[in-house]
Amino acid sequence: MGRITSLAEYLRAQARRRLDRVETRDGGRNARSALALLDAAIYTESLGEDDPLVEVLVEAGCFGPHGFDDFQPGEQVARLIRSWESGEPWQLLMAIRFALQTSPA
Repeated sequence: MGRITSLAEYLRAQARRRLDRVETRDGGRNARSALALLDAAIYTESLGEDDPLVEVLVEAGCFGPHGFDDFQPGEQVARLIRSWESGEPWQLLMAIRFALQTSPA
C-alpha cells in the first residue's frame, strides 16, 4: 500500500470511529468530524507521492523508520486528527504539517 493510500485509510478509519461514537447531546459534533475526515481522505488521495506533506510525514517517522510502513502518527498528530471537526481538507493536512514542523525533536 502506498503512503497516500495508507494516510487516506487512516483518516477513513478515524471517520468510522467518530460515526460509531454515541454521545448524548453532542450537537452533531461526531457527524461533522466524520464528514470532515472523509473529505480529507478523499482530498489526500488526489495528492502525489512526492507531495511535500508526504515528505514531512516520512521525516517525522509516520511511515516507520524507513518510510515504507503504514501510516502511524505520533500522539500529537493522532490527537489533532481525533479532534478535527470542520474545515477544508487542506487545512487539516496543513495543520498536521505545521504540528510536525514545530514539534520539538
